[in-house]
Amino acid sequence: MFEGYLKVAKTCPVCQEELYHHRADDGPAYLTILVVAHVVGFAVHIMWVQWRPDPLIMATILTILAVGLSLFLLPRLKGMVVGIQWSRRMHGFGGEALPET
Repeated sequence: MFEGYLKVAKTCPVCQEELYHHRADDGPAYLTILVVAHVVGFAVHIMWVQWRPDPLIMATILTILAVGLSLFLLPRLKGMVVGIQWSRRMHGFGGEALPET
């Protein structure tokens, strides 16, 4: 589905479905922030209540967790958003697409 890390291919390599007219925009980024913020928020609470680590160590661990989780989730959530648009026949999927500008 992707040509690179986040660039959606013009067509599906398996079924040749046109994908260029998707409108994922900022939705995947917002969903990624929502999920990562909740995970890191719970991790802050659990780490502080259970172990009380030095703040610098805790910040380093949580930063690595947040960046890693964000990099892992972002392309998957973008694929999910494009898949939902395809399944709902939104933005040109399943019909005449508007010309690309």
